[in-house]
Amino acid sequence: MRSRLLLWAALAAFAIDQISKYLVVHVMRVAEGNIDVLPPLLVFKYGENRGINFGLFQGDSDTARWVLIGISLAVSVGVLIWLLRTVPSKLALFCGGMLIGGALGNVVDRVLYGYVLDFLNMSCCGINNPFVFNLADVFIFAGAFGLVLFDGKKPS
Repeated sequence: MRSRLLLWAALAAFAIDQISKYLVVHVMRVAEGNIDVLPPLLVFKYGENRGINFGLFQGDSDTARWVLIGISLAVSVGVLIWLLRTVPSKLALFCGGMLIGGALGNVVDRVLYGYVLDFLNMSCCGINNPFVFNLADVFIFAGAFGLVLFDGKKPS
């Protein structure tokens, strides 16, 4: 069944995201200080994101938290329904699974902590990037990009 690929991709993205956050935040204790992995290219730096990517729409209110949870769930369900109603390629199913798994990983953070745990910081070439993100964000971005590229439609 093709939908198994979607399910396994979503489960893998979700698990990788949650395990990485647990290890870096709770085991490696990145909140106590930055961890240089490949400085300056990759540094683990603790962050709490109460908004969306790059800290947009930051809000400390409980209403904002639940609105963002609702939006994430609605997008996940929408992508799921769209993929199950069409006949997408295997690559599109995989990408959709990554997007859904990443979104649900961030939803779990918002439910448990009230914010999304972020820990990845990447800088390069003399540019100091102040933003942090997590693997769920990577899966969401890669999944959305892949769905645009591999939606199965022939160019006109």
